[in-house]
Amino acid sequence: MRKPFLAGNWKMNLDRRSGVALARTLAARSVTWSGREVAIFPAFVYLDEIVRATAGSGVRVGAQNLCDEKSGAFTGEVSAAMLKDVGATLVLCGHSERRHLYGEDDRLVNRKLHAALSQGLDVILCVGETLEERKSGSTEARLSRQMTLGLAGVSAEDLARITIAYEPVWAIGTGVNASPAQAGEAHTYLRGLLSGLYGESAAAAVRIQYGGSVKADNIQTLMRAPNVDGALVGGASLQSESFLGIVEVAL
Repeated sequence: MRKPFLAGNWKMNLDRRSGVALARTLAARSVTWSGREVAIFPAFVYLDEIVRATAGSGVRVGAQNLCDEKSGAFTGEVSAAMLKDVGATLVLCGHSERRHLYGEDDRLVNRKLHAALSQGLDVILCVGETLEERKSGSTEARLSRQMTLGLAGVSAEDLARITIAYEPVWAIGTGVNASPAQAGEAHTYLRGLLSGLYGESAAAAVRIQYGGSVKADNIQTLMRAPNVDGALVGGASLQSESFLGIVEVAL
């Protein structure tokens, strides 16, 4: 019922030449893909070129961040309207690195999410616990808070434009990923939260990605876990061979 969604977050990596080359390789291969959705998230400065490099293909292009304001004196920020203007169709909100390195709290994440939705952008809302929270048994409390506050004010209709990404902070870039059982438990809990907020039917339609040291050799096992509908990929999305390995073996 839910189409698998594989997304590559390039973070602050790749230059113009390598980014465009990677995008073109993915776009060319996308004609062979079926039954899955694929997106990439380059740095702001390359969005326009990456959009043009993937035009007409099965690869969507999104932004890694956005400002919660529409326009004005916000030096260094990029608005949802600007992202849409250069052809981006979706955006990440609440990535753990934005939360933990730059201090973005749940209410700011929620404002950014609404800013994106207001301009017609789809959203991947990222949630996840730290190692300390997992060890202390606070995983569910953290996920509940991030989900509830992150989705505050979002209608059931707009929920259809949102993907949830569960990314345990302790597994991002560490080479250690959650076990299929751990991922399945977290994803099932998140779907239960969605059901409580929006009802079973709406919750059943929402895709929940797993993010955290995803590679070609673990994606199939992860996606067999309950309620895992795809992946938000970091380092392995920076090279065509490794990312295509994930995309093309995911089903």
